[in-house]
Amino acid sequence: MQVSVATQAGGTSPNEDWVAGTSTFAVVLDGLSTAGLDTGCVHGVPWYVAQLGGHVVAALADPDVPLPDALATALERVAKLHQTCDLKNPGTPSATVAILRERSDRIDHLVLADSPIVLERADGFTTLTDLRVDDVCQDLRAETERHATGSPEHRASVARLVAAQRQIRNTPEGYWVAASAPDAAFHALTGAVKPSEVRSAVVVSDGVSRLVTEYQMASWKDVFAQLRAEGPAALIATVRKVEGTDPYGQRWPRYKVGDDAAVAFCQRDTAE
Repeated sequence: MQVSVATQAGGTSPNEDWVAGTSTFAVVLDGLSTAGLDTGCVHGVPWYVAQLGGHVVAALADPDVPLPDALATALERVAKLHQTCDLKNPGTPSATVAILRERSDRIDHLVLADSPIVLERADGFTTLTDLRVDDVCQDLRAETERHATGSPEHRASVARLVAAQRQIRNTPEGYWVAASAPDAAFHALTGAVKPSEVRSAVVVSDGVSRLVTEYQMASWKDVFAQLRAEGPAALIATVRKVEGTDPYGQRWPRYKVGDDAAVAFCQRDTAE
């Protein structure tokens, strides 16, 4: 498997997305926004995703380890790196996780929260994602969409939404993300397909997938065509161009004018 990657911050703040790829797997993490609220951690989200990503890659060095176990091991190891921080704070740095791994007899996937994996098959495209977050705090989400992106009213409403989400994050009543507790890994959505069923795949943060799912300015067929022709960085540039036409979120209500973006494009050896 050939994996090409790209990531870019959505604005002037440090990038809270993270991506890595090897000949057998791809990993994308999307750090959750703090909306300026307390996290109980002195390190910050960019530090967290970098540490978690590195430890996920290390855990995947064993090709036989189940993906949830690899993620749980990484979560435990990262938690030990900042034990002096308040890891019980509901806003402790956290992230979505998407992992695709090719093995001799199958292609495994894991998704925890809304960074999707899209498989290109002979008969179309299959999206693997975890949208449990969309089922909570819908009234507060609707409130943020009434305000122009970046306005004081919008920033305040996003902070209220994030504060409410934190109270049900990693609980049975809410949704699950990677944070400090290893058991979150076992709430991820997982599965496997036969290698012969997949032509190629893309692992992305929602800062990229929204080009298709929210903006509806491209199809997955368009996305894969651009990836083949121009690569991941060009795809992110397309997202930025589209967002530039709606700087205040009037056409596409969103939390940020431009979200951090990460792409791992996985092309399989068709000669296999």
